[in-house]
Amino acid sequence: MLNAMIKATQGTMYMVFASTFFSVILGFIPAIVLVLTAEDGLKPNKVVYRVLDFIINTFRSFPFIILIVLIIPFTRMVAGTSLGATACIVPLTVSAIPFVARVIETALRGVDPGLIEAARSFGASDFQIIFRVYLKEAVPGIISGITLTMISLVGYSAMGGAVGAGGLGDVAIRRGYQAYNITYLIVTSIILIVFVQVVQSIGNWIFNKLS
Repeated sequence: MLNAMIKATQGTMYMVFASTFFSVILGFIPAIVLVLTAEDGLKPNKVVYRVLDFIINTFRSFPFIILIVLIIPFTRMVAGTSLGATACIVPLTVSAIPFVARVIETALRGVDPGLIEAARSFGASDFQIIFRVYLKEAVPGIISGITLTMISLVGYSAMGGAVGAGGLGDVAIRRGYQAYNITYLIVTSIILIVFVQVVQSIGNWIFNKLS
């Protein structure tokens, strides 16, 4: 049992950290575009903002278990298979990108408008304002958002176990629920709770340091 739990925990951590990394990188792009093209942004554009806003809301509305099935062809194209931890990173990332984009957008739009105007008055370019004002001031909020993303992905990775993703969710379903072994269910639940607590504590510590 110990070896199985260690391997499953490693699988879950692999899926969560990898999907968080990719979703944060890819989520930054739509977040910045949303902030730039908003009515009060540096480059207002109603059409671009509304189209991107609609796309993000649409993808956020899909339940994860349905999303996994819907993008199986895309998962196979990217990962070469639709089974296993590596394959699960694809739907995890796709599901997290809209969430990351929205939390980063919220953090960026929370920056004091006075700082933006001050930067403009000093002749700062849009590029400088984005990276030296927006991002610099929004770092604590972005860290908080990334922490929430990781916690959500822990739950999603567990659901991925239902479709052969591996990890703790797979152990809980196959060895716990299907084999009627309550011990596996309890142990996997405890590990997931501890994992979430650790992630949240680290996120809070970084947030407090940067605030």
